[in-house]
Amino acid sequence: MTKTLPPQSPGSEAGTGAGSDSPRPGRRPRVHRAWWVALVCFVALIGAAGFRSTPSLFIDPLQDEFGWSRGTISGAVSINVLLYGLTAPFASALMERYGIRRVVSCALLLISAGSGLTVFMTSAWQLILCWGVLVGLGSGSMALAFAATVTNRWFVQRRGLVTGVLTAGGAAGQLVFLPLIAVLVGGPGWRTASLIVSGAALAVVPLVMWLLRDRPEDVGLRPYGAGDDYVTPEVSTTGAARRTLGALNSAVRTRVFWLLAGTFAICGASTNGLIGVHFVPAAHDHGMAIPTAASLLAVIGVFDIIGTIASGWFTDRYDPRRLLATYYALRGVSLLFLPMLFTDDLQPPMLFFIVFYGLDWVATVPPTIALCREHFGADGAIVFGWVLASHQIGAAIVAFLAGLARDTFGTYDIVWIASGALCATAALMALVIRRRPEVTIAA
Repeated sequence: MTKTLPPQSPGSEAGTGAGSDSPRPGRRPRVHRAWWVALVCFVALIGAAGFRSTPSLFIDPLQDEFGWSRGTISGAVSINVLLYGLTAPFASALMERYGIRRVVSCALLLISAGSGLTVFMTSAWQLILCWGVLVGLGSGSMALAFAATVTNRWFVQRRGLVTGVLTAGGAAGQLVFLPLIAVLVGGPGWRTASLIVSGAALAVVPLVMWLLRDRPEDVGLRPYGAGDDYVTPEVSTTGAARRTLGALNSAVRTRVFWLLAGTFAICGASTNGLIGVHFVPAAHDHGMAIPTAASLLAVIGVFDIIGTIASGWFTDRYDPRRLLATYYALRGVSLLFLPMLFTDDLQPPMLFFIVFYGLDWVATVPPTIALCREHFGADGAIVFGWVLASHQIGAAIVAFLAGLARDTFGTYDIVWIASGALCATAALMALVIRRRPEVTIAA
């Protein structure tokens, strides 16, 4: 058990030497270094988000050029989504062992290589290798567990808010890349778009190497909000794989892990796997132009930023279980109405859906991370990585099944309705998660 740290006022951000508990002499910085680290991580997440914006825009061009079915293309995306989730917990442990800066730089290089090599592909197995394996491994190492690791190391106060901001980095990347990629796909072609994504990921690497630091102790600081009795955590010397699997072995013995994993699997199924991959082709099925549909996804990204940051603020103040239940219930209702909103042009009801759904897109992340931290302590980031793996498993299954359903039935309607029902189930699951009793330790 650990003692609760007394809060450090935002103005008292004195540093400490690495492994020391005494304040470091000298002038105190006006802005704590933790906020600069958070900013660099936000930019890195934007750079890595380029590829996350491409699958829905590439389905039709790849189908037209190579004759691949939507099921085949969706299968490659599913592998990417699956590896994105399965890599996350191991990446968290690697960050603990070898440092955030090294792992993030390597991840960005993998994303850049995978996206760039797609311009040379001529068969489906190459699509699976580039989209599925290389980009899946790279983006998995830049997954939301990265945000959890940075937040846990650099912040004691404002963790919910910072988690929300970093989570919004992916949405900000979607906002930046989606309209650009849509224009490129409709003009120079999907290969040019792939090279732009590759270059964006590569461009962030020097910034990460220059400004990102692994721990506040590396620059003689305490985490933001830590008090004078803050003790630097010991760096784990356990192998990354061993620690990751050990955290999983302990977590699976608890009911709360399975509830969080189940709700987050439904979260992935109803966002990345469904809307993220199939919204644009579904809208195009009803006659909507691809750039228009892509712009709607970008608008989802705008409101996702607002909703996720707000969710982080709420998580610092309210019961995360009730927040999750509310988010899933509202998302389920919106998906049930979606089949009635598709038309060949843009109508106000669709705009309302985009705003409403966008506010809820990844609002589930801050309360889920908070519950992992509450129930699993020092292993919270790694356990969240496993919970994120379930998120991506759900996304991968639905990304594939939705494409298969479209090939089989000629419509996506049944998929929207089934996803709405799943979200209602997730809302009920969130409500039965028990709060961990607070333990007070005498000083």
